[in-house]
Amino acid sequence: VLWRHQNERARAGIISLVVHFSPNTRTKESPLNPPLPAAEADMAVHHLLRRGISGGSPLHPLRGLLLVSQELGWRQASSAAAGDAVAELRGAREDVKQLLKEKSCHPILVRLGWHDAGTYDKNISEWPQCGGANGSLRFEIELKHAANAGLVNALKLIQAIKDKYAGVTYADLFQLASATAVEEAGGPKIPMIYGRVDVSAPDQCPPEGRLPAAGPPSPAEHLREVFYRMGLNDKEIVALSGAHTLGRSRPERSGWGKPETKYTKNGPGAPGGQSWTSQWLKFDNSYFKGCQRTTRRGPS
Repeated sequence: VLWRHQNERARAGIISLVVHFSPNTRTKESPLNPPLPAAEADMAVHHLLRRGISGGSPLHPLRGLLLVSQELGWRQASSAAAGDAVAELRGAREDVKQLLKEKSCHPILVRLGWHDAGTYDKNISEWPQCGGANGSLRFEIELKHAANAGLVNALKLIQAIKDKYAGVTYADLFQLASATAVEEAGGPKIPMIYGRVDVSAPDQCPPEGRLPAAGPPSPAEHLREVFYRMGLNDKEIVALSGAHTLGRSRPERSGWGKPETKYTKNGPGAPGGQSWTSQWLKFDNSYFKGCQRTTRRGPS
């Protein structure tokens, strides 16, 4: 998924690395996320704090002090501040879960995280000019980008959580909310790294036009242009498109879709819009199955 995949690729600018957050479960080993022995983990943290990520990415000083032990769960590395950071992240995650139960807002929270991360440009080494998951989407100037229509509602939904857990950056909260929404919708548990730094002012927002547009004249060419800029390939474009298994399109936002369908007329959540799948709050492969059926019978 993009916010995880991009953050691994974009060490030059998106993350300040540093809390590997996986509460209540052990994280499986993977090439992107191998376990570290305790001594090596401590050395890695201090090395990052001294030198920063290659490419000049800023480091959040408190978030550099905490690691997760794969076998023993949470452990404090160097400072009492680390315990506070863990507590805030755990608390925010639980509050996001409760919000999802009350509002059925899984799709818009996934979209919020994706749109904050999806402005990343691999060709720009300087932060924050390179874009990416840096919390810039909280500013009005970026919320007014055409691709972000309606996302002000997502920001309103989680603002109370941000106010409650002031130590969690917007950049981290957007990705935490997205990953939690995927999990709570029946998708996989996504191993996460926390410690992203927020941009500080609206003039640090990325320019408009870095996200995919709705209904471009040459869709394949347009998607390749947008996603190749992020360092992604054709297979990854297809995989990420599967996120459309969640949510609906609203004509007042994207100019595409019906005002409502039999699947969306009565909710749950805010009613209306046209979904790509019948169970648009369930994270599964329904979107791809629908594409497969359409391909077999041909365009209507």
